Amino acid sequence: MYFMKEYVKGLISIIIPVYNASAVIQRCLESINRQTYRKLEVLFVDDCCTDDSMDKLNDFLRQNITDLKIKCIHHERNRGVAAARNTGLDNATGEYIYYLDADDFMEDNAIELMYREAERCQADITGCEWYLSFQKNERHMVQADANNGDELFVKMARGVIRWNLWLFLVRRSLYEQNSIRFMEGMNMGEDMMVMMKLALCSGKTVIMHTPLYHYVQTKSDSLTKTWSKGYQQQIDANVKEVENYIRINRNDKGLNTELDYLKLNIKLPLLISLSNSDYEKWQNWFPESNKNIMGNKDISLRTRLLQLAASKHLYGLIKLYNLVVIKFVYGILYK
Repeated sequence: MYFMKEYVKGLISIIIPVYNASAVIQRCLESINRQTYRKLEVLFVDDCCTDDSMDKLNDFLRQNITDLKIKCIHHERNRGVAAARNTGLDNATGEYIYYLDADDFMEDNAIELMYREAERCQADITGCEWYLSFQKNERHMVQADANNGDELFVKMARGVIRWNLWLFLVRRSLYEQNSIRFMEGMNMGEDMMVMMKLALCSGKTVIMHTPLYHYVQTKSDSLTKTWSKGYQQQIDANVKEVENYIRINRNDKGLNTELDYLKLNIKLPLLISLSNSDYEKWQNWFPESNKNIMGNKDISLRTRLLQLAASKHLYGLIKLYNLVVIKFVYGILYK
């Protein structure tokens, strides 16, 4: 059990893990400095950078930021993003927790708008929408509504609300009172695991239908993943942690179906590919979830049919889908 430290009313703790972000950290720092809400505690966690990220950070702070509460915390060795987030949590003193990735940036009024909405609604978790930012264009990504924690869990599992940490302003008391932390070394799917637990512990939630975060895509293949064995093992560990949490804390068998939807959602990117080996990985990963492919009516029929085709080994149809939709729509319109 984590004991809740005293917090400063209205203080927002922003946790930013930093590892070799020299090429992008300037934009992140400028985004923080432009925030209209100034009662901020910004915690930079240096995960043993080997470049000049921290030199650039310190130079910027000396020259530009004087009115914010800044903490720079250093790991003696590289421990991964999950451990860095834990270090930030352990040093936070704000009433709310927010995460910013070093290669992304926020709208200037992002924190102010989310804090005002959280206070107005007395919400434990306040979410927003975001921009998927490409080299030349941006796409506004929408979120579904969720008015309480159970509904938020279901919507995240069904894939109509993203679980990325930077989409949510969360009361720190949820972390402390429910002993919620990241699993060190399990750096893939760590955001999913923590947000799922937070949702199950929360009361009032609210989703703002305003894009406030810019998630920057820098590579031409950014919509696909390299699904290594280690990658999958880490995700498996975080999914298992969610399953165990439900088993211990919630006697609700109905959540088992939602967990199947979650698993289908997690492995869906393997079908955004032209590789038969990726389709085979999809087949062999969470096979118990395939029985519920057509059950999630919250996602498009097109997506459900894509998964159904994969379950039937109709790989030619999957490749045709990717050639038409992914290569054309995303490859041309959202460069």
